[in-house]
Amino acid sequence: MSHPLNVVALIGSPTSSATSRTLLLVRHLLEALQQRLHASVTLVELAPIARSLGQSLSRAEASSEVEQALATVESADLLVVAAPVYRGSYPGLFKHLVDFIELDALVDTPVLLAATGGSERHALVIDHQLRPLFSFLQAHTLPIGVYATPADFAGAQVNSTALQARIELAAERAAGHLAVQAVLAPAPLRRIA
Repeated sequence: MSHPLNVVALIGSPTSSATSRTLLLVRHLLEALQQRLHASVTLVELAPIARSLGQSLSRAEASSEVEQALATVESADLLVVAAPVYRGSYPGLFKHLVDFIELDALVDTPVLLAATGGSERHALVIDHQLRPLFSFLQAHTLPIGVYATPADFAGAQVNSTALQARIELAAERAAGHLAVQAVLAPAPLRRIA
């Protein structure tokens, strides 16, 4: 039997809440992925490390909890990234954490992007904010992102057929991409001086 795929979910909400829509969306995405992939899943949440992270000006100053979170993200075979929209973009502490990721750590790593916001007005945050951020790190951002609003949920359940269909499509496409990548031999990384 093959080893399970290492799926890491980075939840970029700086405030902890059992009713977080961002965390809820990630849980639904992971469930859909696990129906299609043999995977082990690790959650990395920003909230528990936010204060410590905010006190670090460089990775060398980061606490052991922040360093563990970064190492976990950098080890992903598939990275699921979800952030809430705050004033038209992702939270500043989320960006601060991403700034500490080693430049070569996510090269060609598939990244499934997701976001939550108060209304449909912020749906482009995936393509205008998150995709360029992870493209800079040379990650392979998957083409189907998932965005959700409060109206898409009823308690812990997705009550929107459109959102459920989008989650299923994103998981299907991610699994398809990973199946193709498993067949191809990885090329060695080239670096530009």
